[in-house]
Amino acid sequence: MQGLKIFALSESRELAEKIAAGLGVKLGEHIERDFEDGEHKARILENVRNQDVYVVQSLQADPGRSVNDKLCRLLFFLGSIKDAGAANVTAVTPYLCYMRKDRKTKPRDPVTTRYIAGLFEAVGTDRILTVDVHNLQAYQNAFRCRDEHLEAKNVFADYFLDELGEKNLAVMSPDAGGVKRADAFREVLEERLETEVPLIFMEKKRSMGEVSGSAVVGEVEQKSVIIFDDMIASGGTMMRAAKACRERGAAKVYAAATHAAFISDANEALAEEALDQVVVSNTITQTPLEAEAVVEKLKVLDVAPLFAEAIKRINEGGSIVELLGNRVVERRNHK
Repeated sequence: MQGLKIFALSESRELAEKIAAGLGVKLGEHIERDFEDGEHKARILENVRNQDVYVVQSLQADPGRSVNDKLCRLLFFLGSIKDAGAANVTAVTPYLCYMRKDRKTKPRDPVTTRYIAGLFEAVGTDRILTVDVHNLQAYQNAFRCRDEHLEAKNVFADYFLDELGEKNLAVMSPDAGGVKRADAFREVLEERLETEVPLIFMEKKRSMGEVSGSAVVGEVEQKSVIIFDDMIASGGTMMRAAKACRERGAAKVYAAATHAAFISDANEALAEEALDQVVVSNTITQTPLEAEAVVEKLKVLDVAPLFAEAIKRINEGGSIVELLGNRVVERRNHK
């Protein structure tokens, strides 16, 4: 592996160390300093000229820093690396902020996804590497620099197939907007099991912050239902879907999502008896969970090997498509 360097800002160092270990390299050295007036500086301590540089920073709010604070810190760090002569600079953002506001839903609404893309490009970012954004098409259309999008569906499939095997599985999207994502995960299970895995989805309406709708399309009775989504924030959507499945006779109900923001009333929602287990990844550093019932049912999957292999393939000119195992999608598109 030639000319590869990986840096990580302090908030994402734990995940970055796992990624670096998977690549057989050490994290690059840098210093960070907070000033009394709230400003910040990060400076690399080694030569990056003509190197292929990757900077890891997940962009979610936590008790120590806001989303905007983390974003600014990352942008300034990326710009300084580009100024130092790096050949390529990749922002590795396991969780990429502001991806949910990707279109105008009301007059004069901001399209924040596009503005974020402009900020990354303005500091000289050559590539974005992330996983399971909320709206893939909007993400791909927003960025003019190279964008790589990973999917954690195989990581989740490995876990659930080990845990559940062929226990009459079904995959559920908790709303109509996530059907494509859930269907891609369902296809992985179906292909590996070589048996049919049905897809189910639930009605969801949102108005003035209030969520309603209870219709479920598909049969869940006596099935082990995996509710699959990109993110769990307050947990309300998962709770509603789990209750609906139980009311219709589901044998087991699992909530699965790549990004575990766990904000607001997540502790209460995820402690809901209708949920047997909550399965997430480590794209976001876990915030303290107060409810013992949630801690006991929480399983965190490691996506560091996925990112490490993606970085290796980018650095060496390998295929991301092959890494993600998108054979089913490719066949369908070819037809």
